[in-house]
Amino acid sequence: MNVVNGERQRRLILEALRSAHDGLDTGQLAEGLDLHPNTIRWHLGRLTDAGLVHANPERRHERGRPSIVHRLTGEGIARGRDEYRTLATMLTDVVAADTDGEAHAYETGFRWGRHLRQGEPDASLAELLDREGFEAEQHGDQVEMRRCPFYALAESSPQVICTLHHGLLDGVVDEERSEQTVDRLDPFVEPGLCVAHLRRARRPVTARAALPAP
Repeated sequence: MNVVNGERQRRLILEALRSAHDGLDTGQLAEGLDLHPNTIRWHLGRLTDAGLVHANPERRHERGRPSIVHRLTGEGIARGRDEYRTLATMLTDVVAADTDGEAHAYETGFRWGRHLRQGEPDASLAELLDREGFEAEQHGDQVEMRRCPFYALAESSPQVICTLHHGLLDGVVDEERSEQTVDRLDPFVEPGLCVAHLRRARRPVTARAALPAP
């Protein structure tokens, strides 16, 4: 398959799903885009692996096997659009200019980390981070994160984004009443890699003042 044509076809699939609130099945996509169903399935597999599309059985009240309906994920909705990046950049600048910005970033991350743990009580720390787009793996007392969902912002404003992520990690372990806490977060150990170091907690973790900028 021609690479350019393949990318164009996947872009058309994303556009079709973006305008379909209830999602579309393979047959509907094939008919609407005038492509063979097998071609649609192949592209949907690529888009699913990229985290842009997810599939669920269609809700139906009749008997019979439900169709598999495809919808965009949050990342898929934002793909190809710069509005969210622009908004995130502006808000990051506001926090960075605030004298208490780092403390607010940490506290916000901490609250969100507790929220994530409450929603997924049985998931490991690495699994939770992985679902948030960090491509995380835990090895002993280290958690390696090989993808930052906000890489460009973290490069320009690490005092905000990295502090926010440190708070998120602490919030997760605090909510699960873990015997561990996050000793430190080392951003950009190498391109595309950040490492969180865990240690046994001496006392319960509580939202604390912001960390110094990395």
